[in-house]
Amino acid sequence: MKIVYKESFINRLENQLDYISLDSPSRARKFNYELIKRIAKAKRNPMQFRKSVYFDDPNIRDLIFMGYTIVFRINQNTIEVFGFVKFQKFPF
Repeated sequence: MKIVYKESFINRLENQLDYISLDSPSRARKFNYELIKRIAKAKRNPMQFRKSVYFDDPNIRDLIFMGYTIVFRINQNTIEVFGFVKFQKFPF
């Protein structure tokens, strides 16, 4: 499977990394590295993650990472990562 990062995910992640880096740039880099590594593991079995609480679609899943919810859609051979939330109503 191929992983595609949508603009909505990238923008929210970059904003969060900027915020984290205000306190500790090295912690922001580690957070980004660990998050991308965790998302890459979804390639093996994306259905292992819970059905999204934000959408009524069995192909949209939530990956929980350090209190953040990463929302992705499973297509035929693609995982589209589009949501990144923490304490927000809408992931996009």
